[in-house]
Amino acid sequence: MALQGHINHLSNQHKKIENIIQSEMTNPDWDEARVAALKKQKLRIKDELERLRAAVN
Repeated sequence: MALQGHINHLSNQHKKIENIIQSEMTNPDWDEARVAALKKQKLRIKDELERLRAAVN
């Protein structure tokens, strides 16, 4: 069950980062480097989620 909790935590982080990216990009002076870093972080989390979900199944 601890693994499922970790998956849930990562899933929540993924959603939060997506919201931050969307919010950042609505700002006319959005920071391209910050958005790129956030997207990389989001991708790392997605990859980890896929790996963990495959381990559960």
